[in-house]
Amino acid sequence: MKKLLSLSFILLLLGAFSGCSAEPGTKAWCDSMGDKDKAKWTAEEGITFTKHCVVGNYKK
Repeated sequence: MKKLLSLSFILLLLGAFSGCSAEPGTKAWCDSMGDKDKAKWTAEEGITFTKHCVVGNYKK
């Protein structure tokens, strides 16, 4: 029973952290968007990319 509870807790933590992504406008986000197919960008992502990544005004 203790192993099952521990395993469930670990899986819950992994699930919680796997959905995290970089904040839009940061250097890490800009790098990941540069690798993403531009046809799959949303309008909001395009605006944020231009505002922060093209100009080099990264969020900290």
